[in-house]
Formats: sequence, structure tokens, C-alpha cells
Amino acid sequence: MNKKRALISVSDKTGVLQFAKGLTELGFEIVSTGGTAKYLREKSVEITEISDVTSFPECLDGRVKTLHPNVLAGVLAVRENENHLKQLEDLSITPVDVVAVNLYPFKETILKKNVMLDEAVENIDIGGPTMIRAAAKNWRDVVVVIDPGDYGKVLELLKTGKVSSDEKYNLACKVFEYTAAYDAIVANYMRRRQDDSPMISFPQSLTLTYDLVQKMRYGENPHQQAAFYREIKLQDNGVASAVQLQGKELSYNNINDANRAIDILKEFSVVVPCAVAVKHANPCGVGLGEILTDAYIEAYEADPVSIFGGIVAVNREIDAQTALKMSEIFLEIIIAPSFSDDALSVFSKKKDLRLLALNDINIPNSYGMIDVKKVAGGLLVQELDTELYLETDLKTVTKRAPTRREITQLMFAWRVVKHANSNAIVLVKGNATVGIGQGQTNRIASLELALRFAGEEHALGSVMASDAFFPFKDCVEAATNAGITAIIQPGGSVRDEESIKACDEAGIAMVFTGMRHFKH
Repeated sequence: MNKKRALISVSDKTGVLQFAKGLTELGFEIVSTGGTAKYLREKSVEITEISDVTSFPECLDGRVKTLHPNVLAGVLAVRENENHLKQLEDLSITPVDVVAVNLYPFKETILKKNVMLDEAVENIDIGGPTMIRAAAKNWRDVVVVIDPGDYGKVLELLKTGKVSSDEKYNLACKVFEYTAAYDAIVANYMRRRQDDSPMISFPQSLTLTYDLVQKMRYGENPHQQAAFYREIKLQDNGVASAVQLQGKELSYNNINDANRAIDILKEFSVVVPCAVAVKHANPCGVGLGEILTDAYIEAYEADPVSIFGGIVAVNREIDAQTALKMSEIFLEIIIAPSFSDDALSVFSKKKDLRLLALNDINIPNSYGMIDVKKVAGGLLVQELDTELYLETDLKTVTKRAPTRREITQLMFAWRVVKHANSNAIVLVKGNATVGIGQGQTNRIASLELALRFAGEEHALGSVMASDAFFPFKDCVEAATNAGITAIIQPGGSVRDEESIKACDEAGIAMVFTGMRHFKH
């Protein structure tokens, strides 16, 4: 019963040869399966086939290998339990002291383009999770290793003759995190395939899994710890997939702000150069132009005070001309599909400026993606707001219809107001926002804030978007006094007729979308 045994069966063979050789040098018998056994034997490592332990051949194309009492009893036996040890002796079962297993690459398989269901299913591991969960359950007696990065540390500890209980417990915790994430990925993939539609499915029990991107210096405030995780998904069009080319490490607030800027940018056609400026997760300027430099200038001039220290996202490669213009003020982050060499040279003089390249920045968010908000003791889950309006409900409700130019500007404003914190009002004139009021507890306060940002000159002749209906006609009256010419809003208030009448009296055109866009 003093013989030491290690079970090794891995899909990811990184470092496994050195680990197996190290265990052999420490006197361990290496038991292995299938491809791992073949790989180690070819590298001159003496191994025992799993079938020699089970007295049963691997079968069903490798689907059944380790699921056998001769293996599992050796893993699960409690060493301090004399009855367990007596049963092992009576059954001629050798205890397993080390289990080194990682699972079939299911995630990597489903992330491949055009993967078929049958291929995905064959990469659902059955025996592997059983082995490592058994070893983790018996962590006091078994060292379980799933991460090749832990091989060296474990070998060093084994050389000392003892792996501490704390270390074995930590390794066991990694197992349960690993298998929970693995099963969640399988469950979500299978459910999505069954639904065969982009619609959200809300199962009875929801399990989400994300990969760690980085541990952060702090969260929203310095006294809060934080980390950033990446969703397991097929699209690489979000901030989690951006490549940082320059600058300091991104903070919690940087990532949150960058996400908002990218989402707003996606609302605008790639045909037109667009620049979006965001500050504290709120849009402060959005501009369009014939060239990117012009679009950036429009976004800057929309609110030259708030953009300072903010984040700018654009939908074109940044050239030297635009880079020079951007370098005139302090910006935290600049996000673009790419940067020209000349632009990178310009930005290199600002070492702390963070540059993020996101090649797929213009790909819209998929219908059916989820939006998650954590609340104390629970989780709010909803479909991501990927729509603008229902075309069948879009209608002019005033006597005067908006002109073609007004319609273009109204749709511009509607795309922006969707991403401003409610209550939200956006004023647009020409190719840029001129005033944004957001996050107020009543709508008229948001409008007053937008008008203050715009100033009398820019408010005159602008158009207005409201993320939700007007509960009273006061917003129309304020718009009339400011010289606003057209309004877009969802409609649906019991007092809609009062607002419509006020518009008609002022000669303002108003369009209802039939869809609101609260953002909290």
C-alpha cells in the first residue's frame, strides 16, 4: 500500500512531459490513457495503461476509459479511514496520490467557425470531470492538478515530501471552478442549439461563465477590489477583445466608459466617419464628417469642456492628421479599428494615453445578447437593447412632417439618446450633438441641462430626442422657446395630445417611435 501512483490524462499537453518525468524520478508509477499514454511512451516515459488497472479495455472510441471502480476507489479512498484502506487491500486496488487531468477542449471547439453539433458533442468530457471532481472531493489525500502552470510548483512541493493541506485545498477549489465553468459552457451551447434562434432563453437555473482578463488596481473607487472577465462568445466586437497598443493599464472605470463609447459607435453606419466622446459612462459629444478629422472636431466642439479627460471611439483608422488634432487635449483612451504608423508616432509622445485597437468595432451587437446587472442578493438579466424602433410604429403625429434634413438629424439624435442615462434628452444640429441632458430625476431638468450645454445659438434650429415619452407639455414649451424645430420620442403618455397640440401651435414636427430606451 506504500506504492505511489499518479494518474495523468490531458488534452492540453503543455508541460506534461516534464511533469511526468519529474514524478517518475520521485518514484511515482504513471498511469495514463489514450493519447496521453501514447505521447509519454514516445517520449520514453514508462507508463501503465489504464486498461491494465481496470482489466477492461478502453472502448466506444475512447468514450469509456477511467470510469471504473479500480480507478475511482483509488482516488476516493480516505487514507485515515481504516475500513477504506482494508477494502482497497481486499480488492487489490492501489490508491492514487496525484491526479493530473484537463478536459476535452469543448470551448475551443465551439469557437471554431462553422463547427457542427456532432463535433461539439464529441468534445464533451465525461470521465475527466469525474476524475478531477473525485480527486478534489478527497483533497486531503490527493493532489489534483488541472492547470499546466501548477506543474512546477507541485513537483517542488512533492520533492519536499509534503504538499500542505492549504495548497491541496486551493488546487481542489480550482477544480470545482473549472468544472462549473466547463459545464456552464456546455449547457449554454446546447440550449442555444436547441432554441435554434437568437432569442434569449431564461432557464430555471442560470449559470454564466467568463474568463479572467486582468485583476485591476481597484474598482470604481480605490478602496474597492475589482477584476475584468471576458464573456465566452463568438463575436470579437467588444471592449473585451480590444488590443491595447500603448499606455497605462486600463482601470475599472476606463473599461466601463470604453464599453459605452463602443456601443454608441455601433449605432452609426460605417459609411460615414463617426467620432464618439464619453465621460463617466455618459456621451458628451458625437460627430459625423466627410473625413475622420472633421467627425472628431464635431464631437469635440459639441462639448469641449466635458471631453477633457474622456474617451473617444472612432469607426475609421486614425491617421496622422486626426492624431495631431486629438493630441491637442488630454484624453484617457482612444479606440479605433486601427492606427496608421504616423498616428502611432504622434501618440507615442503621450506615454500614458491608452490606445485600443478593435478591428471589429463596427460589427453590431447581436440580437439576443444578454445584459446583466448585479443587485444585492440577485441578478437582473435582460436582452441587450439592440433595436432602435419598430418601423411599423414610426409615424408623424403633428400637422407638419419633418423635412428630409430634420429626419436625418432626428435619427442621429435617436441613436445617441438610446445610450444616454435616463431621463435623457439629446439635441442635434448639423453633424453633431450640441446638448445632452441625462441622468436627471425628471425630464424637464434633463432638457434644461441639454439647453444649457448647447447655449442659445446652437439650440436654435436644433432637433431633439427624448428616450421616453413626455408626461407633460412642459418639454415642448421649453423646446419652442429655444427654437427647436423637430422632436422624436416614443409616445405613449396619456397626455400625448397635449404635447402634440403644443407642437402644432409652435410649428414643430414630432415623430413617435413606439419604442422607448430607458438606460439605468
